[in-house]
Amino acid sequence: MKIAFLSGTSIAKSSLFDSWPEREIETCHGRAIVRSQGEHVLLNRHGPAYLPPHAINHRANIQALADLGCRDVVALNSVGSLRPDLPPGTVLSCGDYISFRPFTFSDSELRALAPEIANNLIGRIAAALPYPLPQGRVYIQTPGPRFETRAEVRVLAQWGDVVGMTAAAEADLCREIGLNYNSLCMVDNYANGIGAGELSPETFRELVRANQAKVDDLFRRLLALFA
Repeated sequence: MKIAFLSGTSIAKSSLFDSWPEREIETCHGRAIVRSQGEHVLLNRHGPAYLPPHAINHRANIQALADLGCRDVVALNSVGSLRPDLPPGTVLSCGDYISFRPFTFSDSELRALAPEIANNLIGRIAAALPYPLPQGRVYIQTPGPRFETRAEVRVLAQWGDVVGMTAAAEADLCREIGLNYNSLCMVDNYANGIGAGELSPETFRELVRANQAKVDDLFRRLLALFA
């Protein structure tokens, strides 16, 4: 089973994949950088030089995974929690999403295919984790690159459970090209105005660092599960 692991900054800061050879994939939508070992492919959605969320070439990333023969994508996305009962450090899975900027491989054709999150591997993943994995949550994607205002968060909290800047775009494109998108989300922070304290880039980076060990453990378990 050829599986692609799609993640972001937490993978860039992990030493788990240092020995995996890196290569450049040229696609019809641009270039993507991947690491691979055996039947596993790893792609850092932000790229080696770190592109902010609004500048990511999602088309090239997803096209590269398809060109490499992957059919299942396990994505880990950093999210902000819109629910007090989903604190930082929670790992969850989303079953649906709302996007304010739908993605497609075509700029000139109507796409009637309804996007979806397949989550065909999530049951196996949940069984392999030593903690509960909340499932079926709703992901809301905002354009980025800034955090949402408190007023925006008050509105978003009526619609979904977590907010991020990347997963809906990836799910749109995976559905269109025929890949199964499996959603894993790491809650790195409360959204602006949820919980105590002020959300700033500095506090966000500190929260991400605090969750790094849990992310590394998660990927060790995924690699063992799909070995």
